[in-house]
Amino acid sequence: MRIIEIDWQQTIAIRHQVLWPDKKPEFCIVEGDEQALHYAVELNGQLICVASIYRDHDCVRLRKFATLVDYQGKGAGSLMLRFIINALKEAGTSYFWFDARESALAFYQGFGFEVEGELFYKSDVAYYKMARHL
Repeated sequence: MRIIEIDWQQTIAIRHQVLWPDKKPEFCIVEGDEQALHYAVELNGQLICVASIYRDHDCVRLRKFATLVDYQGKGAGSLMLRFIINALKEAGTSYFWFDARESALAFYQGFGFEVEGELFYKSDVAYYKMARHL
């Protein structure tokens, strides 16, 4: 497994398949995708995990982090998150945040992220804002 930088268009198929399979692929396009950084975990020439980073001064937001179901629990997401955290630390980022699905809280807490605020919903899916000072 290795991490590569990709174009935003390359994220859509995995975002759609994993995060919002019941919506149209266009639902997975995020405002700001053209300016964001996009990464993928590649395994044997196949993209298996994607994540997108949106910068606002010294604050960075993670969005549309998704790993194909067949590869979940096998280290791809952890590899990606460690890579992003290290890159952000090196770049001098002070605050890293995202909206996490309630089902993924334990995964993110394992990386030192903490819940900020109350439970909320996006399209009937439960989320919490999570963050970490780097």
